[in-house]
Amino acid sequence: MYRKHHNGQLSIEEFHLPFGGTLDPDNRWVVLAQLIPWEELESSYAPQFSATIGAPAKSVRLAFGALYIKQRLGLSDEETVLQIQENPYMQYFLGFSGYSSKAPFDPSMMVHFRKRLSDKDLRKINELIVQRGKEMLVEAVAARVDDSDEPDHQDGDGGAQLSLDSMIKPADWPEGKNWGTISIDASCTPADITYPTDLKLLNEARNGTEKIIDDLCHQSKGFGRHRPHYNREKARFSFLTIAKQKKPRLRKIKAAVRKQLSYLQRNLESIDALIAVGASLSALKQHWWQKLLACSELARQQAILLESNTRSIPHRLVHLVQKQVRPIVRGKARAAVEFGAKISITVENGFPFLHRISWDAYNEGGDLIAQAEKYKEDNGCYPERICADRIYINRENRHFCMRNGIRLSGKPLGRPPKNPELNAARKQQLNADQRRRNEVEGSFGAGKRKYSLDQIMAKLKHGAETTISMAFIVMCSEKVLRLLRLFFVLILGWLLGLYSLQEENSEGYYSLRGQSHDLLLAV
Repeated sequence: MYRKHHNGQLSIEEFHLPFGGTLDPDNRWVVLAQLIPWEELESSYAPQFSATIGAPAKSVRLAFGALYIKQRLGLSDEETVLQIQENPYMQYFLGFSGYSSKAPFDPSMMVHFRKRLSDKDLRKINELIVQRGKEMLVEAVAARVDDSDEPDHQDGDGGAQLSLDSMIKPADWPEGKNWGTISIDASCTPADITYPTDLKLLNEARNGTEKIIDDLCHQSKGFGRHRPHYNREKARFSFLTIAKQKKPRLRKIKAAVRKQLSYLQRNLESIDALIAVGASLSALKQHWWQKLLACSELARQQAILLESNTRSIPHRLVHLVQKQVRPIVRGKARAAVEFGAKISITVENGFPFLHRISWDAYNEGGDLIAQAEKYKEDNGCYPERICADRIYINRENRHFCMRNGIRLSGKPLGRPPKNPELNAARKQQLNADQRRRNEVEGSFGAGKRKYSLDQIMAKLKHGAETTISMAFIVMCSEKVLRLLRLFFVLILGWLLGLYSLQEENSEGYYSLRGQSHDLLLAV
């Protein structure tokens, strides 16, 4: 059951603090509470629950806010609950009416929160956050312009204003004319798994099936005769003999794989025999019978690989728990192959948006047209320029961009022009486009170094997708906060410059002017 909550934010004066005082209105969590579209979140969250049956569920503000705090600070589920319990600003952000020293929920609820917020809903929320952030910036700039209309407010140093032309489409922009720039690229978000090998996976599957056999045999005294007849210590020793070698020969690896596969197949046959005589898998925990299905699929794949003498197979398992993970060949110097979800992103005028999540490898060059169409759907026109890597610059994408008047970065087809001035201009334009494309690399770098995209800790498929989507929501929100701080610093510099004009003949003139100049340089 879900009860809709009134998401009108309490003022910081109304927020109850048992130790007295009030909250700081400039705190980041207070500002974020005004930026997040809580009403839209609740409209997509509430339909998942019954209106009359069941215990009341946690509010969407608590669920989304907890995931945001976890992603922003890079915390574990347990540490997230402790931070919320200790921090009144976080409790204000989550919609509490006052500070409480009690834990808001059990850490295991974070798993359910990740399941309830879909990737599609989070992408829509990200767009709404950016839209609301732009509206806040426009209001701030409009207020600045209104204040500067007075003749006494004109000065040379305080005239610096925050230009929004590169981020927000002007209202008087001609209809049908392209506007803006997008940068697109793809990357892999590695899962938290060890580097998989066939021998390691088979050994893990053998250990898992042995534990399942032990549990099934404990259900009845007569089931023990169906145990597989091999020495478990010898099976483990045969694995360690190869695993501990630094560079074992391929012939030895194949022999060890064949031996571990035979052990696994015997275990699976023993489990089938136990089920036939009355053993029940329902007595096992859920994750064990799910792992049993993965072990059976692993045995099938490895048997095919050995019989056909090949090294690849469709939908290859690389982990027995995170069965959705696939090998993604990236060709990077640090890691030629990564294991996780492949994502495509679009950086629209400085804001990164998640375009696609796939657990299977794909050619990202086919996403350019869809990303351009999505930009047109949101902004009413195609982008003026698309900055992309070489893999995107194929004939189909070139023809699409030419038909719609979009400039696609990269060298044009054909011979270079003989005119040296024209050739130099093209090279200069190409270098400028490549420099602009670097912003998408910066988005990947920030996401992986600061917002945990370099190692996705969630084990479930839906939870991992939610974690990836939340990272881009955090990045866009933080960019809006940086722009707001930048604008207020510029306003402060303008006010200092205005005051310095009034005190032009006083001794403090140069010191105030210097402070204003230093603040602008610090931004």
